Amino acid sequence: MTRLEKFIYEHGEELLRLAYIYVKNKQAAEDIVQDVLLKAFEKQTSFREEATYRTYMYRMTINRSYDYLRSWHYKNTFVGEKIQHLFGRSSEQNVMRQSENHQLTQAVLTLPLKYREVIVFTYYLDYSSEEIGMLLNCSSATVRTRLARGRKKLKSVLKEDGFDGTIENGY
Repeated sequence: MTRLEKFIYEHGEELLRLAYIYVKNKQAAEDIVQDVLLKAFEKQTSFREEATYRTYMYRMTINRSYDYLRSWHYKNTFVGEKIQHLFGRSSEQNVMRQSENHQLTQAVLTLPLKYREVIVFTYYLDYSSEEIGMLLNCSSATVRTRLARGRKKLKSVLKEDGFDGTIENGY
């Protein structure tokens, strides 16, 4: 099994979620991940190992997502799939929690991209500010500032929406 095949098996769904967080469209996210994997396969011999392979693939996914967001196609289409496809469906016992999680996730998706991405990397993917800084090409101090501002905006959005649940993970 090549490094790429192993990575696809272990982290393919993470790449899909990551792309979805940026583009908010399942089909576009799948296309982005496919492009990234194809490019990674074509260039796997030129990987310089300056970072982990996971970081390298995440960076490629983020860059390709930004390309998509700047594209004509994105700017002229309606982006409207629900976030439930990203995180799956809960059992019937957890309907209330699913509703609160859905409301929280929708609120995260309304944030500006620079805040949304650090919140997702921190709370959904459990990255440190240093790792996020490497992925986003900024300092860890910038990441922490964006995280603090993002949490403040998120709290404000949730209050406006009448969110009455408790916020987990320190949001």
